[in-house]
Amino acid sequence: ELVARALHDHSPRKDERFVAVNCGAIPEQLLESELFGHRRGAFTDAVSDKIGLFQEAHRGTLFLDEIGELPLALQVKLLRALQEGSIRRVGDTKDVDVDVRVVTATVRDLEAEVKAGRFREDLYYRLNVLQVRVPSLRERRDDILLLTEHFIERCNTRLGTRVRGVDGSVRRLLLDYPWPGNVRELENTLERAVVLAEQDLIRSEDLPDRVREPSDPVSSALDSGELSIKKTSRHIEETLIRKALERTKGNRTAAAKLLEISHRALLYKIKDYGLG
Repeated sequence: ELVARALHDHSPRKDERFVAVNCGAIPEQLLESELFGHRRGAFTDAVSDKIGLFQEAHRGTLFLDEIGELPLALQVKLLRALQEGSIRRVGDTKDVDVDVRVVTATVRDLEAEVKAGRFREDLYYRLNVLQVRVPSLRERRDDILLLTEHFIERCNTRLGTRVRGVDGSVRRLLLDYPWPGNVRELENTLERAVVLAEQDLIRSEDLPDRVREPSDPVSSALDSGELSIKKTSRHIEETLIRKALERTKGNRTAAAKLLEISHRALLYKIKDYGLG
């Protein structure tokens, strides 16, 4: 969502609305009404007219998160909306013109979903005009603390809390944890911690057990479905360097001896992993 919002904020539509919806979080029977709206009496609970998210985002940006969860029947209606620039509310007989920039995201391999018949090929190519691959959180650990500040600030605004940040032990735990659920897992973890925090800094006891007591790098990689030897090897190497620096209290010469590498090689790796 952060990437989608950045695209919106740097586009000609930046002064219009940014509307986001998680397609996997809304029951299938309600999703069509949520996206396209409905007329009163269209179904049992439709006691009044409802404007859908496409109309709410008119002239702005509509972000459809987890687009891979969209049912096939709704994929057809989404494709029609994108191609014709109009939508039809549930229970209506007239089309409504909409001017919306649609940004989508998914953790699924949509090409594989197309081959399996779970995602429409024509919709896939209609959406895949410009693809932005966002690396997993464990591949961009420099972002973890920046995202931590952002999510805490957002929680404070939404919940009325006054958490200033995290203490040193939490900072280390957040950096060491592999985040198999990526940014959403980090956001949910921090929201929980903000709610539980009894002081103005989040402490380790405010974190869930899985973050306080992470498994070894190999198990973490297997649990997350990561089978890349290159990526897993880098994670193991980074973990060993962190542990060596912790054990030597930051003494890089001593850490290099523990790791059995040259001091120069350690300095290069510290820079490479952003540990300086």
